[in-house]
Amino acid sequence: MTTNQYHAVIMNPADNVATALADIPADATVEIETKDLRIQVKLKAAIEFGHKFAVKRIENGQNILKYGEVIGVAIADIEPGEHVHIHNLEGKRGRGDKLGQAKQH
Repeated sequence: MTTNQYHAVIMNPADNVATALADIPADATVEIETKDLRIQVKLKAAIEFGHKFAVKRIENGQNILKYGEVIGVAIADIEPGEHVHIHNLEGKRGRGDKLGQAKQH
């Protein structure tokens, strides 16, 4: 697949995930630029608009950074190009569901 045909965004060079700006098919190569950083990633799975994918290896237990902020922690090793979502990420922000459970018990 052609590089730069698909679009994703990284807002901070420290980020280890990018966000798809459109649906991107599996096996597509995406080139992302931010400041002085240019990354090429071949996707291992289709990524839907608004979803995240790893741009570098993220080890189990490592923080996941998006927009320069910690949004969660990896609950499994994540390879570049893999979808980053609830199957491999434990969120650290906005966990109202956990707060609600704590109040009920």
